[in-house]
Amino acid sequence: MLAWGKKVSEEFREKVNGICQELGTEPDYLVACMAFESGETFSPSIKNAAGSGAVGLIQFMPATAQALGTTTQDLAAMTAEEQLEYIAKYFSPRKNELSSLEDVYMAILWPVAIGEPLDYVLFYKDDPEHLKRYIQNQGLDFNKDGKITKAEASDMVRKKLEKGLLSEFAS
Repeated sequence: MLAWGKKVSEEFREKVNGICQELGTEPDYLVACMAFESGETFSPSIKNAAGSGAVGLIQFMPATAQALGTTTQDLAAMTAEEQLEYIAKYFSPRKNELSSLEDVYMAILWPVAIGEPLDYVLFYKDDPEHLKRYIQNQGLDFNKDGKITKAEASDMVRKKLEKGLLSEFAS
């Protein structure tokens, strides 16, 4: 059974299972991240609502797409199954480092936090050199203390995992 399995094709489920086996992580973790990043649409063409230029199942930024040998325009034109090839390529340097849901999500949001404890602070409101990072993610500061921890940033993804495992969505 796969979280969100009823929202995607059999080919998609098979590819996700293969990618995660290669990476040494749980398929449900990756699918929960995609559910969060795509607003539960699993659409390869979904654009970032904040206007960052990111697109797709894990919200590839233009520079990330370029580093993977493609563009956000090309990624948006792919099927979800085709885009999984780029997701595999993106995650491959982190093979065997993604043992938790939080670390899979950190690979997308803030890779330097992979392996760090849940109270690790990603973004500070009072960081004058990187104020934009906090502002762009301030909705994740659930306790409004001016810092966003790994646990806070991952909380919504965990909720997507829990929802995706419900019988109406999992298969």
